[in-house]
Amino acid sequence: MTCGKRAAVGTAGSYAPPEGPRGDGSPLRRRVLVSIVAVAACAVTVLTVPLAWSMDRLYRGGAVARLQRDAVWLAAGLPRDAAYGPGAAHAAHRPPEAAREALYTPEGHRLSGSGPPSSRVAEAAGDGSLHQGVEGSHLAVSVPVARHGVVTAVVRVWTPWDSITDRRSGTWLLLAATGAAIVGLSVLLAVHLARRVAVPLERLTETARALGAGDFTIQPVRSGIREADAAGRALASTARRLGEVLERERSFSTAVSHQLRTPLTALVLGLEAARTLDDRGRRRALDTALRRADHLGGTIDDLLRLARETHGGGERVDAAEVLERIARRNRDAAADAGRRLTVRCEPELPLARASVAATVQVVQTLVDNALTHGRGEIRLTAIDVGAGVAIEVGDDGPGPAADGDQVFESTGDPGRRHGIGLALARSLAEAEGGRLLLRRAGPRPVFSLMLPAADPEAP
Repeated sequence: MTCGKRAAVGTAGSYAPPEGPRGDGSPLRRRVLVSIVAVAACAVTVLTVPLAWSMDRLYRGGAVARLQRDAVWLAAGLPRDAAYGPGAAHAAHRPPEAAREALYTPEGHRLSGSGPPSSRVAEAAGDGSLHQGVEGSHLAVSVPVARHGVVTAVVRVWTPWDSITDRRSGTWLLLAATGAAIVGLSVLLAVHLARRVAVPLERLTETARALGAGDFTIQPVRSGIREADAAGRALASTARRLGEVLERERSFSTAVSHQLRTPLTALVLGLEAARTLDDRGRRRALDTALRRADHLGGTIDDLLRLARETHGGGERVDAAEVLERIARRNRDAAADAGRRLTVRCEPELPLARASVAATVQVVQTLVDNALTHGRGEIRLTAIDVGAGVAIEVGDDGPGPAADGDQVFESTGDPGRRHGIGLALARSLAEAEGGRLLLRRAGPRPVFSLMLPAADPEAP
């Protein structure tokens, strides 16, 4: 009985991201430090410069307001004489706070009091308005004194300009010191943050270098930074996977050398034996040798395909087609040995998720094992097990001497195992997410390859 055909499904192409431009650049610590200090300096400048300007205007405005108050007070307390002479300003009611005052003519000439002989600020008050300005070392305010709508005198009150500039300079120094302190604290904070950010990355760099040197036991130190710790865990996971892949590749290479040596030895022995036979026997031996050579070539193709595959389990396998392929390859060998090879598949088998080349190689190894160590009929069976597909190979022999997982060991007493090929077959099955087990040890042993079912929604 043979199994029906099903359309083959190919693997999806792999994607390799392009490499970006490479360059040394500046250290991360310096970038973080410069960025934080620059932001802090800009913020301090934006805040302190307008504040300093506002304080300067505030100090001058406050001084002018006080002087205007005193000048108005003096002007209101002057006698109502038509003309003012020396001492008139001192005759007025004095303000609560002592002030430096003088009485000027509308033309800006001093009549009495303390002040310069002539004042442009006092002269400007001749228009009937209050005026203020800096004259020499004085900040002066002038208030007109009018009689019947005519300016008859001007009161000028002043204060030393140095008193205002001293307060302004002190404020500016205080703001500058505060800004410098803020920038200094930002430098300390930037150094701490730069170290906190850069050190985990530097450690990751050293860990990556150790991984590149072949250390697959790396364990990145936790830094408390979620992104850096996530990168460290990913790097450790990658190292673990690389170690497992490398170990599997080493075992694969060792097993493959044996897997190829056995049919090659049989081919050589058959050719040597053909030299002692007659023409008819030699022709049959050559036919057998050609069949073995074709079998060996197919095995090499499968192994090379396995070595190059990077699909990661994205391929689909039709168990019926795999068994038909294996049957065509081995029927002649079974007939030469006087044995029968049959195939049986359940209807409507689901597709399995695995590599076709790996599946063929595993099943071929099981058939080779049955041809070499088994007896009687060789049965190839594909069964739907719900969560996947089981491909079974059985015969009528006594079965392996070892039980369970021991039959798949690649070391130990040769009499207790069925060759290194079974170890390779199990390794290939596990790499594809499947499982190879000895379902029945014997007599009439049965090996079962369990493969997971493919997602029906996947392309």
